[in-house]
Amino acid sequence: MSRRQTELSSFRNAMNGIVYALRTEPHMRMHLAATAIVFALAGVLELPRGDWLWLLAVSGVVWIAELVNTAIERAVDLASPERSELAKAAKDAAAGAVLVSAALAAIVGLLVLGPPLWERLFP
Repeated sequence: MSRRQTELSSFRNAMNGIVYALRTEPHMRMHLAATAIVFALAGVLELPRGDWLWLLAVSGVVWIAELVNTAIERAVDLASPERSELAKAAKDAAAGAVLVSAALAAIVGLLVLGPPLWERLFP
């Protein structure tokens, strides 16, 4: 297999992972919807480039955390099909990472979108 084919295969596998998470994880679909709403609102508010960068960064962090959480959950399920306190701790910690990233995104979203939205709604 050539290097180009290997790179294309790796890209395809990564995309399959994202699609898998979107199909199987309700929270991933919720993050997709939230991302779409935030970016639509940012477009309507005509935010400056720097504000877009903040929104892109925190949205990416949430997506990354959710994808890693999904991977950890599946790997733990495979390695420990029976109930285990260590397996639960691993899953809970991964879910905690998603919660922290989502809270960060919400705070940044309020800081970035709040003032221009307030001005638009209450001139």
